[in-house]
Amino acid sequence: MYLPLRRLLALALLCLLLTACVSSGNGIASGTATPTTTKTLPTPAATFTPAPFPTDTSLNDTCPPSLASLVNCQTPQSMRTAYGLTPLIEKGFTGKGQTVVDIVSFGSPTLQKDIDAFDTQFGLPPITIQQISPLNEPAPTGPNNWADETTLDVETIHALAPGANIVVLISSVDQTGRGTAGLPKFRQLLQYTIDHKLGNIVSQSWGASDIALKDAAGQAEIQKWDTLYKQATTRDGLTIFAASGDNGATAHDATGQSVSRTVTTNFPADDPWVTGVGGTTLKRHGTTFAEVAWNPSGGGFSSLFPAPAYQKALPASVQTLSQNRRGVPDVSGNADQTTGLALYENGSWKTDAGTSASAPMWAALGAIADQMAGHPLGFLNTALYQIAGSARYTQDFHDITIGNNSVLAGGVKVKGYNAVPGWDAVTGLGSPNAVNLLPDVITALNNQG
Repeated sequence: MYLPLRRLLALALLCLLLTACVSSGNGIASGTATPTTTKTLPTPAATFTPAPFPTDTSLNDTCPPSLASLVNCQTPQSMRTAYGLTPLIEKGFTGKGQTVVDIVSFGSPTLQKDIDAFDTQFGLPPITIQQISPLNEPAPTGPNNWADETTLDVETIHALAPGANIVVLISSVDQTGRGTAGLPKFRQLLQYTIDHKLGNIVSQSWGASDIALKDAAGQAEIQKWDTLYKQATTRDGLTIFAASGDNGATAHDATGQSVSRTVTTNFPADDPWVTGVGGTTLKRHGTTFAEVAWNPSGGGFSSLFPAPAYQKALPASVQTLSQNRRGVPDVSGNADQTTGLALYENGSWKTDAGTSASAPMWAALGAIADQMAGHPLGFLNTALYQIAGSARYTQDFHDITIGNNSVLAGGVKVKGYNAVPGWDAVTGLGSPNAVNLLPDVITALNNQG
């Protein structure tokens, strides 16, 4: 879980953002991308026919008065506009008929009341959230930071895919970044999702540092995960998203209590069968947006997994950095608390973020894509990277070219990576322009057979 460190970094981030230089214009401002290959995907000719669903445009684009001081506070409508979802939702592509499974620890006792208030504020359709504890073990009593995480995940998914069902699967063990502490229980929850066919989209806003998984127990555990992820995405049709982490180019050390002073990535975002999601800062300029890398966005090159085939076509500059290691993240989205979505939790409004926000954001896109396709799409990464190597890249992604994920805080100094044209180890391929990206993903996967 990445929540505690986000709070420690918030003040430093505010200072950084005051000095950030961001270009603006129509749509999201970014640099000019250089396609990694000359291969061109055909423009989809099919017109997708939406399933019957009430058009929901949620035109309330005003944050609650208590958040008025946050000039970049996002609403469901602003997030949809920024990431190209509004035209799809207006056609009825809302994720209807799909279920997103959110795997967390402990859950939230106020979740249903919170989502009801959130829906009322922004004119969203009501939803009943299922919270299931299939392991039949009581959660520890006392303060529950995972309630924040659960609320963030669920309200983000519902804001962007208002027709999708959401199931929260609860573990009784916390995963704080140290070794295999919570991994076996989370793995049981993923297996439960498969066995009971709960849903085709899985969102995971937790992680364990690669550093903490290099012993025999860690290696054995991640091998079990890797086997399960491959089965889930290629045989069972699941699409799995994981947050890349909120410690920039590093992560927790083996104790889980301190940040490492060396570059590292997080599992499961670096597993090749998972779509790892990094973070950006999404600034509003009236009806236009500008986006830069979020400095704490987890990213780098895995010490656990070699580069998958879909990343070996990336430019020579990336291959030099990679040294045949799996690069993280694959994609990105808004993760900055100062530009976060307005959230309601336990009686008050706030913003919260981190890559724990961008992962469920992409899970919402996954639900809409499955609805558009009319079937589960399963593993997305091959299609995402195929698009990145085609002439469609600049139309399907917002290529983030400003910022880095170097760490200089709390006595920790780690040189990270720069956001550059094309894929980078801060924001991956970039953030989505869903109105173009999702049809192209479907086309690419259909062409792959």
